[in-house]
Amino acid sequence: MTNNVVIVVSCGTDNPNRATRAIHLATVAHKEGKNVTLFLLDEAVYLVKKDLINYLRAATGDIADDLMTYLQAHEVPILACTPCAKARRISEDDLIDGARYGTAAELIQLSCDAAVISL
Repeated sequence: MTNNVVIVVSCGTDNPNRATRAIHLATVAHKEGKNVTLFLLDEAVYLVKKDLINYLRAATGDIADDLMTYLQAHEVPILACTPCAKARRISEDDLIDGARYGTAAELIQLSCDAAVISL
């Protein structure tokens, strides 16, 4: 059984419940001792644009920004799809600390040796 988990998210501020839940699952997996990577596609790239998720929360009360702060503090890799971010005019300078651009090839490579959860 692998100790690696990749959380792939394609929704962002357009679906606060799913987006926040994805960040929550990444946090839980990390707290359970897993090697976690959060990979953001499509609208999810907005989740790592500075100051954009400050007030994003799920119906359960989970606050996306608090969960993301945990991931940042624990240096969990947070990758934003390069073409998805560029298409939305999000530059690398716009990304929160700890986030970076990532490629499809990286996602495939990470996924080959991990449990993958897609939201």
